[in-house]
Amino acid sequence: MLPLAFVCLLLLRLVVDTTATATPPPELYSPLISSKILAIAQNESDPPTYPQYTDRVAGIWQYFSPNTWTSGFFPVLQYAMNTRAELCNESDGNSWVELGRQWSTGLIPLETNNTLQHDVGFVSMPFQEEYYFNRMNQTAIDAITAFAADLDARFSPIVGCTRSWDTPDEPTWFEVIIDNMMNLELLFIGADITGNDTYRQHAISHANKTMINHIRPDGSTYHLVNYNADTGAVISQGTHQGYSNSSTWTRGQAWGIYGFSNMFNRTRDPNYIITARRLAKYFVDHIPQDGVVPWDFNAPLYPPRPADSSAATIASAGLLFLANMEKSLTPPNNTGYDIWTRHAIQILADTTALAWKPEWQSLLSNGTVNNPASPPNNLTGIVYGDYYYVKAGNDLISMGLAECHDHVASRSFGSL
Repeated sequence: MLPLAFVCLLLLRLVVDTTATATPPPELYSPLISSKILAIAQNESDPPTYPQYTDRVAGIWQYFSPNTWTSGFFPVLQYAMNTRAELCNESDGNSWVELGRQWSTGLIPLETNNTLQHDVGFVSMPFQEEYYFNRMNQTAIDAITAFAADLDARFSPIVGCTRSWDTPDEPTWFEVIIDNMMNLELLFIGADITGNDTYRQHAISHANKTMINHIRPDGSTYHLVNYNADTGAVISQGTHQGYSNSSTWTRGQAWGIYGFSNMFNRTRDPNYIITARRLAKYFVDHIPQDGVVPWDFNAPLYPPRPADSSAATIASAGLLFLANMEKSLTPPNNTGYDIWTRHAIQILADTTALAWKPEWQSLLSNGTVNNPASPPNNLTGIVYGDYYYVKAGNDLISMGLAECHDHVASRSFGSL
């Protein structure tokens, strides 16, 4: 546990730079969101394929097989649109839940045959949402049970984590990436459904080891930690998708904010909210003055480093999650709540100004899938970027910080 003096100092520093005004961008509630998503949702392919990212010129979705780590995001986006419709009391004849179920059907075979490794957590997301929607839905129960068992089978009691990637050519390697923090919710839901508390304990163990080995003293994160599978010792700390082993890949930092906020939500362990605050503070402190979230905070400025709108929207959703956790404290941390919500709204506003693309099939452009790839995969729309954009918009409505109409936002943040 971090010393109390450090925590107090951290909270004091969070109060700095609170004079900017942030207002939810009107595009966040544009009718284009519904029409774009519906146009894709009503044209499902047979056999099923799933949009992951767009081309860089016309913004046309590129489709991939169900056995791809991102294949759950478009189905879960339908559930987010159902949440939007419920929040806004809309009844336009579109059955978003039915569309979500339809698009999830192609994922069911993965319960018994997949090569997704830890990414079964991401692919299970539409089934998780269906379970929240209808806890008696047997299809969702079966999927979550199968995927949770699959993920838990990757846990090593020696390392204390679930393995992210298999390394058959290096049997002593045990690779864990920060993204895996997002998949721990699957273990918690699996424990809720099956009564198997081992799932919950393994999720806690994984989060605790991640706190120790993925997070630097300044609150930045390593993308990848490689452990010795036989001893549990750390072999190396670095990156796979970031600029360098000592840099901070922004999407990984965003996964961490969201993941540790969720761990606090699930356990109420104060170390998790302290960790989420540290990651959040590093993220917001390192956004450039122009408000554009880069693909890596430490990548060189020249030649111009590409943005990552997906990292921005994930971080926004994570900051709103963290804000709600601040509000849930006894007594509520209203200062923290206001600071995180203001930053989340500002990131959404700046990202919208940069990347809102009415003419593209995706909602946003300027996403970076994998910049170190050859050739680099950047300047695209990305399905998970769109999902967290909609989710963050929903969260603002449910928090009373925005209204549904595309021309009204109910509150702006000035000096706090």
